[in-house]
Amino acid sequence: MSIESIVQQCRESNDYETLVNAIPYARTIGMGCIKAGDEVIFTLPANPSNIGNPTLPAIHGGVLGGFIEQAAQLHLLMLMEKPTFPKVIDLSIDYLSAGLFRDSFAECKVLRMGRRIANVSVTVWQAKKDEPVATARTHLLLS
Repeated sequence: MSIESIVQQCRESNDYETLVNAIPYARTIGMGCIKAGDEVIFTLPANPSNIGNPTLPAIHGGVLGGFIEQAAQLHLLMLMEKPTFPKVIDLSIDYLSAGLFRDSFAECKVLRMGRRIANVSVTVWQAKKDEPVATARTHLLLS
């Protein structure tokens, strides 16, 4: 099944779990998606295989980075008129605090979407939305 047909099916049902599950890495880390109206929240449930520091325990920074990258790409796929999987040009992550072993959430904002490049900011939080665990900015190639 092509990415275009998956996105079309998700738009018709307003359920983007099929799209998230079509991405192997997103499926591996247990990523999910909640869509309410125009708002989209990506989820990363507490999963023992995502722990990087068992002493705290805390989510591995690479898993958090992958979650951020996948959230930005999937968010763009949901918005694109003709969906093609966006490629990361660059990604800058600010880790603000330890991502403890609990559910994490991400919200993306498209700052600019041109014909070929998009700029997306991502905020990740756990307990409170106004206390982010990480923030990021990424540029993605659209075609």
